[in-house]
Amino acid sequence: MNSWDEIYKGQRPAWCPGCGNFAILNTLKKVLLEEGIKPHQFTIVSGIGQAAKLPHYTKCNTFNGLHGRTLPVASGLRFANNQMLVLAVAGDGDCYGEGGNHLLHAIRRNMNIKLFVHNNQVYGLTKGQASPTTTTPTPTKTQPFGALSEPLNPLALAISLNCSFVARGFAGASGLPHLNKLMKAAIHHKGFAFIDILQNCVSFNKVNTFHWYKERVYQLEGSYDPRDRAAAFTRCQEWGDRIPTGIFYQCQRPVFEEQIEILNKTPLTKQIFDFEKAKQEVNGFS
Repeated sequence: MNSWDEIYKGQRPAWCPGCGNFAILNTLKKVLLEEGIKPHQFTIVSGIGQAAKLPHYTKCNTFNGLHGRTLPVASGLRFANNQMLVLAVAGDGDCYGEGGNHLLHAIRRNMNIKLFVHNNQVYGLTKGQASPTTTTPTPTKTQPFGALSEPLNPLALAISLNCSFVARGFAGASGLPHLNKLMKAAIHHKGFAFIDILQNCVSFNKVNTFHWYKERVYQLEGSYDPRDRAAAFTRCQEWGDRIPTGIFYQCQRPVFEEQIEILNKTPLTKQIFDFEKAKQEVNGFS
């Protein structure tokens, strides 16, 4: 059998040596191989940022959207072909900053999209500004006296909106087997699945290093019940000396595209386009 790197090999990565993106990329490729998902069977959508380069380094169908606009494109792909596995990849600035409004409504719709957010708590591509998840009062390139805004808790936001799958992973060596399991669970989940992946930025975040995370990150207990929404909201508030990872919340909700009758017959990409009928519909507006 060919290795995951041979099957899904894309362009040569241009990330900084030691960046957590490498671990996320390699883990995703291993998951795809172990799940038997071939390059033509999935599409990765990304926006702008270091995380958004991931599909360039993967052999797959891909679409690069604008900054923060990963999820609208992913939604359009699911409408066009609801038999295609759609993975959305974004950074914390890309998804929680510019794309925050799109995240809210993607969760509401519960389309069958898998969102993997690389969270290094800083804008990496644009050289170190504070992102929505930067902890106070961390100094950054554009906040030399420290970030003053309250950091966003993306898990708490998702749980409050009843997101059907909410998880957190860690891109450190000790967390990769666990991240592998989380990605597989997200792919198999029916509906919108969201994983916030903690990673380091070796160039611009000197606070939240791999060593910093390694001392704090732990996995939720085996007795933890992800169906308990109140408990999930409580546990996702833990941050500081102890940072939990795992599936915080999971529920079953109607999948948006499955409620659209015309999509249940056959994907739009396989439906015959009747130009004359379309012409009659357009003329009906005149």
